[in-house]
Amino acid sequence: MLELIFILSVFGVAFAYFGYPFSLYLLSSFRSRIVRRAAIQPQVTLIITAFNEEKRIREKLENAQTLTYPKGCMQILVASDGSTDGTNAIVREYASAGIELLDITPRQGKENAQKEAVKSANGEILVFSDVATRMDPDAIDKVVRNFADPSVGSVSSEDKLIGADGKPSGEGAYVRYEMWLRRLESRVNTLVGLSGSFFAARRDVCQDFAGDVQSDFRTLLTSVRLGYRGVSDPQVIGYYRDIADEKREFDRKVRTVLRGITVFFRHAEFLNPFRYGLFAYQYFCHKLLRWSVPFFLIMTLVANIALAGSSTTCLMLLAGQIIFYSCALYTRLGGPFAQVRTLRIPMYFVVVNWAILIAWWKFAMGERIVLWTPSQR
Repeated sequence: MLELIFILSVFGVAFAYFGYPFSLYLLSSFRSRIVRRAAIQPQVTLIITAFNEEKRIREKLENAQTLTYPKGCMQILVASDGSTDGTNAIVREYASAGIELLDITPRQGKENAQKEAVKSANGEILVFSDVATRMDPDAIDKVVRNFADPSVGSVSSEDKLIGADGKPSGEGAYVRYEMWLRRLESRVNTLVGLSGSFFAARRDVCQDFAGDVQSDFRTLLTSVRLGYRGVSDPQVIGYYRDIADEKREFDRKVRTVLRGITVFFRHAEFLNPFRYGLFAYQYFCHKLLRWSVPFFLIMTLVANIALAGSSTTCLMLLAGQIIFYSCALYTRLGGPFAQVRTLRIPMYFVVVNWAILIAWWKFAMGERIVLWTPSQR
């Protein structure tokens, strides 16, 4: 029984991170859904959600001013979620540049702010972006061209994480893995989630926004329900920096997973393969199976400890686990070589899965999150 538990738990971890992508890779050899991109210029609304962002909102608005999409075809709307600092005053300075302020009070959370912004938007295509995310000048042009394909309901940017030194870090490697997986999902069928910091969708996909539901995840699910698909465009990049405070970054991960788990179980109908076909498999593997990895890791370690004396192979596997977790702990505690990127990858892997475990605990205890505070980067 211990051997079976060990084998199945190792398989669970391996399939979540490698088996699922490999299965998509195999599918892509005979199933490839090319996105038919073309230069189009529909009316677009760029929705920037902000809460107490006086330190960064000007930089974001200046970035928005550099966008090359035709001004006559683009509405820029800042949805201020009950900001109490100087955010609103700074946004009003840009009124002559055509940037609109939607002052939403009282504060009810990011998704509620986006929901209210959708009501005031006049675009056929709605683009959502966080204050901390920088966009290339042609970002809107590139994201919009995906909607020339009538099968596309939503589009995700690709994340590019920049460290304080301007270079990718250990988490950058993890982010690059996620972006690679999204490209595979786009090629075979559809994404399972969008980048919450920068994504776009058709207006009809955004009509059922809810103030208490993660908007990026909900938008993708609505796309699928309406017969569309979500795609990732490698040329549409959202640049953002590492969060300076590691504790806040950990808390952000916990919040993100907790909200994702909440949405997942509210929409368990997407697990029905008879209705949603391949997407049901993707939904299970990318979400539920990935969120189950912490439990597989615990079972793997416990079973391996119990089996360590049964064979040299089991003893070597246990030693490998101990070395892996030791590297993670060493890096987390800030040892002399803690900035070595190779050593930081185990640390980020452990931190991510620890955050998932905490999120499960909070979900089981009935905790749900509506309000959001932007992370300082």
